[in-house]
Amino acid sequence: MTTFERDAHLAELPWPFTGRAGELELVRRSLTAGRNGIVITGPSGSGKTRLATEALRGTGCARVTGTPGTHRIPFAAFAHLLPESVSLHRAVQLLTGVRLLLVDDAHLLDDASAALVHHLALHGRTRLVVVARDTAPLPGAVSRLWTGEVLPRLALEPLPDDDTARLLAAGTGGWLEPLTMNRLRRLSGGDLRLLRDLSAALTEQGLLTPVPGTPTAAWHGPVPLTETVQLRAAAVLGRADPAERETLDRLAFAEPLTPHLDDGYDLPVLERLESDGLVTVDPSGTLALARPLYGPVLRAAAGTLRTRRLARTPDECAAALKSEAAALEDRVEAADVRPLPLPVGEWLLAETGTVPADYAALRARYDRLRGALREAVAWARQGLRSDPADPLCRRELALGAAQLGEAPAPAPAPDTPPQDPHTAWTEAYEAVRLGAAEGAAGALPPGSPFARHAQALARGDGPALDRAARALEGRGFLLFAAEAHAQAAAVHRDPSAARLSRTRAITLARRCQGARTPALAGLALGELTARQRQIVTLAAAGLSNRQIADRLTLSIRTVGNHLYGAYTRLGASDRAALPWLTDLPDTQPVSA
Repeated sequence: MTTFERDAHLAELPWPFTGRAGELELVRRSLTAGRNGIVITGPSGSGKTRLATEALRGTGCARVTGTPGTHRIPFAAFAHLLPESVSLHRAVQLLTGVRLLLVDDAHLLDDASAALVHHLALHGRTRLVVVARDTAPLPGAVSRLWTGEVLPRLALEPLPDDDTARLLAAGTGGWLEPLTMNRLRRLSGGDLRLLRDLSAALTEQGLLTPVPGTPTAAWHGPVPLTETVQLRAAAVLGRADPAERETLDRLAFAEPLTPHLDDGYDLPVLERLESDGLVTVDPSGTLALARPLYGPVLRAAAGTLRTRRLARTPDECAAALKSEAAALEDRVEAADVRPLPLPVGEWLLAETGTVPADYAALRARYDRLRGALREAVAWARQGLRSDPADPLCRRELALGAAQLGEAPAPAPAPDTPPQDPHTAWTEAYEAVRLGAAEGAAGALPPGSPFARHAQALARGDGPALDRAARALEGRGFLLFAAEAHAQAAAVHRDPSAARLSRTRAITLARRCQGARTPALAGLALGELTARQRQIVTLAAAGLSNRQIADRLTLSIRTVGNHLYGAYTRLGASDRAALPWLTDLPDTQPVSA
């Protein structure tokens, strides 16, 4: 019988494994005694194979991989493990001695190999980790692994923003400013291979420029046309029909504005492109390229003359930017900061690196109110590049830094012009956020979530605070909602209700990019034993269970038990919540 070396086929990969601690633990648990394995699915580039590789590192396993073009060759994926001619029954017998098997790219398996994998899962002696792309047609025997409840399925979600930022920092050798990270995330669409390729190209081609006064770097300008980028955009770059390519280029150079079906486009050409999934048309007739990557790549690949004929200038976007700013200001005035498409400002920043200070201040205020604090700080800095003395950008920069715990809140200046539409009552609500609610409700808009927050806090009413928090979240005020839930956790008489409020506060705080405010400080570790606090603090600092065990002279099992007990008491689900609970400084630098 073939033997398999420890870590065979599991070579070191170019970027460190980042995030997905919960998923990694789930895969490892699926391989323990009494478990038959797991199926991991997700779109291309989501990190499926990397997750499986990390879960199996240090084990002796066999590996098979589906490959294109072998669909008609029986047992093609198992060619290195089976004799040349073999029946399915005999193949199952021959592989009985394989205790652990990684099946990669299972969506590409030939039918015989897929049937063999299914039989091995049913047989129960071989533990399986099956990796498949869920955006591709799957062999019936593979999909039946989870639809038939033979193996559990883990469907990978996109990597969280904080983990993406850490991954990029590890790959580029330094932190990227938030607006550059947002651009890379949009272009890659969750494809970590494309993200890695883009960031490597930015580093190698010297396209990252330091942001003054911060340890971060930014990127503005065209997308580098690397081999991976061209491969991902091959669907548009490879269109040979001149009319189709002209239409695609017109759409690309129309960005950031949105053309309409009636703007002189050839309808049969658009129908073909829509049918092939390259163009989208909404019910109003608005046209767009199907993926965010397509427009920048088509523009970067266009020749000089085509670019001169089709390209927009920043001046041509002035009216659209003014309209976008007006719509944004209306939303802020209406106390509604839910996500809003803002393509014009983002296009100007990405392509030119310059935006007007008044627009940047408005974007900073909007992002600060919705809890996107690092983005708020970055927008304020962009505005100060256009006008270093702009008072609104300077104030937003200071407020964002204060809410990130990096600087004291700015003192109001008598000669400063009105800062935002909430100026008349912002100070009263700041007092509520600090826990001083007496008399504040009367200064807040009647019936608003802000007034209800103040009233509930003044009464010490935990359920009402939770209801106010949900209303704030519904309007997009994630940081304010997190603070209200944290205040509810402190006044609930029912311990289970307090834990639920704390969990909600933690969940929302994790979406606020490292917020450090007085209300959130109440989420800390008072309910834990001294040993639990010690272990949780080390875990929040990034130490693994083994490293904690070595440092404290404990067993790994004891460390795990203490962490589980801490999670239960704190209402947390995994290590990712711990920095918010322990109030440790965030590892990501603040651009302020």
